Amino acid sequence: MSIREEKLLRRVTLASVGVAILLITLKLVAVISTNAISMMASLIDSTMDLFASLVTLTAVRIALQPPDEDHRFGHGKAEPLAALAQATFIAGSGAFLLLEAIQRLIRPQTVETVDLGIAVMLLSMVATGFLVLFQRHVIRVTQSTAIQADAAHYGSDFLVNAATIAALLLAHQGIGWVDPIFGAAVGGFILFSAWVVGRKALDQLMDREVLDGSEARIHAIAVSHPRVEAADNIRTRMAGRTMIIQLYIYLQDDLDLAHAHVIGDEVAEKIQEIFPGADVLIHEEPSTAHDLSSPKTEATYQESL
Repeated sequence: MSIREEKLLRRVTLASVGVAILLITLKLVAVISTNAISMMASLIDSTMDLFASLVTLTAVRIALQPPDEDHRFGHGKAEPLAALAQATFIAGSGAFLLLEAIQRLIRPQTVETVDLGIAVMLLSMVATGFLVLFQRHVIRVTQSTAIQADAAHYGSDFLVNAATIAALLLAHQGIGWVDPIFGAAVGGFILFSAWVVGRKALDQLMDREVLDGSEARIHAIAVSHPRVEAADNIRTRMAGRTMIIQLYIYLQDDLDLAHAHVIGDEVAEKIQEIFPGADVLIHEEPSTAHDLSSPKTEATYQESL
């Protein structure tokens, strides 16, 4: 990772924490003044964002540390671990909000000081907008999983804030049931967001294959080398922002070991041109080993014994 990328990651995580603290302060005042469940939903959403930003800040700092004697493969999995922690907190917040909204439906309460609530929401949308633009720029440069999860939270704030304004206006007009219904809807959306973030984090932690057509592209690159007769056993996974690629290539039987490794290095370089920053491990094998691994050849071989 370049020095520029490291600086961007540190700056965007600090910016996330700063914006979250500002929004929580403003919305806490608005909740006390308006007594609106929709306003409380927005406050919980911002509190969730602060927790997520703090976790992301810690995870990014750990993930940026170079490999050491105890972590030879680096610290990249700190990011999906952080995302999983975020998902857990998000789910708890969503469940709390959903229960609170149900209680408000059963026992309606009056919404007050609507003007203050709307002003806070508008200011929140402006601050969040600048932050999301910065986060998207950093994601394009670094491909950070943790920043992607963080940006997802703040990106959803636009919908939450806009809907909060609508709920406050309707409640002020006497349509009181809209406020708790909105709170319940946000609670459900938060629970769904937790599922999406948590599933992606678990995929990385469980070393799930990269399912974006990468295997076919890697195979095509490998067999395009004039000295490679076949390629198989391709495996991929993500470790933080680093893609791990492993595969077997099959070469002529009469090649010496040194020449085989040169070809392997050339194939690895071609793969890294398509997948920048990937960690590529290639096993060089004689072509007869590939022939014996196929069902047809294996059956013929067994018959000859």
